[in-house]
Amino acid sequence: MRRTATAMLVLMAAIFAVSHWAMGAYPQWAPGLGYVNAFAEAAMVGGLADWFAVTALFRHPLSVPIPHTAIIPRKKDRIADTMAQFLRDNFLTPSVVARRMRRMNVAEALGGFLVNREGGERSRFMGGGAELIAEVLESLDPERLGLRVRAGLAGQLSKIELATLLGSLLENLIADGRHRPLLDGLIRWAGLTLEDNEEAVREIIRSRANSVLRWTGLDARISSSVLDGVYRLLAEVLVDPEHPMRGRIDTALVKLAAQLKTDPELQAKVEAVKMDLLENPALADWWMGVWERIRRSLIARARNPESGIGTELREGMREIGRALQQDARLQSQINRFSRRTAVGMTSRYGAQIVALVSETVKRWDAGTVSDRIESAVGRDLQFIRINGTLVGGLVGITLHAVVQVF
Repeated sequence: MRRTATAMLVLMAAIFAVSHWAMGAYPQWAPGLGYVNAFAEAAMVGGLADWFAVTALFRHPLSVPIPHTAIIPRKKDRIADTMAQFLRDNFLTPSVVARRMRRMNVAEALGGFLVNREGGERSRFMGGGAELIAEVLESLDPERLGLRVRAGLAGQLSKIELATLLGSLLENLIADGRHRPLLDGLIRWAGLTLEDNEEAVREIIRSRANSVLRWTGLDARISSSVLDGVYRLLAEVLVDPEHPMRGRIDTALVKLAAQLKTDPELQAKVEAVKMDLLENPALADWWMGVWERIRRSLIARARNPESGIGTELREGMREIGRALQQDARLQSQINRFSRRTAVGMTSRYGAQIVALVSETVKRWDAGTVSDRIESAVGRDLQFIRINGTLVGGLVGITLHAVVQVF
């Protein structure tokens, strides 16, 4: 556009020169050429005047230090302060931010982003999230992190009254009958364990028998009878929901639950066992091994595009997005939090932001300020020159016509 405006000015100068020559060379065409000459002359003056005005804003015309030119470079610091003041008065005030934030549903917009975007930015967002997980896990010292996690878990567990918690849990399980499948599993486990170790049990029974029973061979019959009796009892308890043994077990469990909640002596024993476990070096070593396997597995899954971690992240984000879109109470809470956060940041950091803008502009050199403002205004600056050329030409031809008439 700058070249176009300059070319138009050169064209007007050429037309002016040619028309002025033609008026002397061809007198018979002088009346018509007079209008052309007047248009070109006034257009050239208008174009030159607007070129000077536009150029004077940003630099010295033709590098001549004419007074009151290069206005923007000379007023750079004042412009910086004015921009900062405008930003502070119109944008970075708590009332303006709060009023603007009230019109925005941040939670719903965020929910729409998480639910609807299947590719593009969302894919990069998910991929970046998985890579961030891997990088965070790699950058942290695994041993120190494991120790911190272990210390945190141990600290939380040490505060829990484990006996009371176990008593309440056991009481609820018994009340709802949810302990029965667990009891059935324990009975099956006892039977299978007994079957797998039958020879060892027989040997224990024979070793307890006296020499007379071993000499007569009755020890083998006794061990078989004991094992058969135990197998039969387990089978009967397993298949009969109303077996008396189950009732006795339930009664014992109810008593144990009550003792766990009320018996100080039993509670002290449970707490002692808990603290012994937490302070046991073997448990610490076991936890460090578990943590390291978890950490390496997470890193491998995050780095592997074929793993399900991306899908899991996507599904998790989608669920969060649906909740943000559908739950009015959650939207209200998040929007209120966002508004308070924005207002708080404005109140706390508004002055620093404004000072940053002002100081940044002041640090720019004059040429940078001029170039950036000129680029921001853009093509309109050159349209000023073009319009000035055309308007000047129209004014010139109008004045020439008025002179001819009067």
